Amino acid sequence: MAKLYFYYASMNAGKSTTLLQADFNYRERGMTTMLFTSAIDNRAGNGRIASRIGLAAEAHVFAPDTDMFDTIAGRHRVEPVGCVLVDEAQFLTEAQVAQIARVCDELNVPVLAYGLRTDFQGALFPGAARLLAIADALVELKSVCRCGRKATMNLRVDAEGRAVAQGAQTEIGGNDRYVALCRKHFIAALGGYSEADMR
Repeated sequence: MAKLYFYYASMNAGKSTTLLQADFNYRERGMTTMLFTSAIDNRAGNGRIASRIGLAAEAHVFAPDTDMFDTIAGRHRVEPVGCVLVDEAQFLTEAQVAQIARVCDELNVPVLAYGLRTDFQGALFPGAARLLAIADALVELKSVCRCGRKATMNLRVDAEGRAVAQGAQTEIGGNDRYVALCRKHFIAALGGYSEADMR
C-alpha cells in the first residue's frame, strides 16, 4: 500500500535537496515521477525546484485551485507514475492534502511532501497542519540554530536583520528574509515570553 510522507523542517534544512535526491533515485530505477511546486514561491522560476547547493529540476506548478488528484490521475492513466514529490507542501490547501492522500489510497502511488511546519509567528500552515494530521509517516529534517541546537522555528527579519513579528503569513524569501532558530532564540528574538505565556 502506498504511503503519504511529510518531510518537514525549518528554513535551510535541505528539503528541496532531499526531494531532488529522492526523485533521482526513482528515475535511476526507471520509474516515472511527478514533481510539484507552489505557484506562490517562484524564486527558482515558475515550474522549477532548485536547491541551495545547485540541484534543480522542472516541476508542475500547483495553485490553490489545482486538483492534485485529477492532475496526477490523468498522467498515471497515460504512463504509470512511480512516485509524486511535492515541494513547498505547506502551501497546499486542506482539500489538496486530501487529494494527494487519495493518490496513495486509490492509485497506490506514494506521495512525498516536503515543507515547513510553521510560519514566522510559530503558527502551523494549514497544509502542514493537515499533513501532520493524516500523513502515514512524518520525517523531521534537521537544521541547526546559531547556538548549535536543533532549529525548529523560522524567524522573519527585515532588511536590517531585525525580527519581524507581524505581517502576512506568506512572504516569500530566503536567507535575506528568514533565519532558522531553536525555540529559545526564536522567542528571545520576538521579545521573550509574556506574562500571559507564563500562566
